[in-house]
Amino acid sequence: MTPGVFDIRGRTALVTGSSRGIGLALAGGLVQAGCTVALHARDPQALERAAAGLAPAAGRAGGRVHHVTFDVTDRAAVDAGVAAVEAELGPLDILVNNAGIQHRALLLDFPDDAWQRVIETNLTSAFLVGRAVARGMVERGRGKIVNIGSLQSQLARAGTSAYAASKGGIKMLTRAMCAEWAPSGLQVNAIGPGYFDTELTSALVNDEAFDAWLRQRTPAARWGRPEELVGTLLYLASPAADFVNGQILYVDGGMSAVL
Repeated sequence: MTPGVFDIRGRTALVTGSSRGIGLALAGGLVQAGCTVALHARDPQALERAAAGLAPAAGRAGGRVHHVTFDVTDRAAVDAGVAAVEAELGPLDILVNNAGIQHRALLLDFPDDAWQRVIETNLTSAFLVGRAVARGMVERGRGKIVNIGSLQSQLARAGTSAYAASKGGIKMLTRAMCAEWAPSGLQVNAIGPGYFDTELTSALVNDEAFDAWLRQRTPAARWGRPEELVGTLLYLASPAADFVNGQILYVDGGMSAVL
């Protein structure tokens, strides 16, 4: 790792939704940077497999891997889960709000319960976990919160209305957190991934028509790889970004830059 302003060795982080996909890649990046990381997911077995997979890298980098399961949409469970992590690992320096789901349907046919699940999992969870972690960060006068938004924090697509609404909310929640917590020494920013090849997008990756459209629409002419988000996270989590606040950085192969 580059020393100095990008050095985050010894920091402690919680990454929600980190048993697979983007969350696991981000957690792995923090582990390799020398952080102690708490993985989080709903599936205990998947979580244990993810933790076991990262343990060797943690040992080499001088950190630890812990794992915790709690419902990110339940306030009491969130408060208890965050308290348990800090009791085990110590105060959190970094929070990555990554937990998220998708449900594809046109607005006129969108099920009410599916809408609620997407909003609660993608947006409300970031509020609940962010608030629980920020209490300690505000008291200590320091902390890094990175919310995972989306290209759809800015641009909508037919069939993903709840997801786009939730990720648009993440953009504004990030700014609201900045407005309230920056005076206490916190930096709150967001990453806006474009289209990445993950379990969440597997149906689209395997759709030949959509795949062709995406490659034509994206200047980089390909899908992103989850590990390509790690550098942005390490920057935002490091002292190099101490005066970066309330921003959403799009990592999308240039899709948001062109018509």
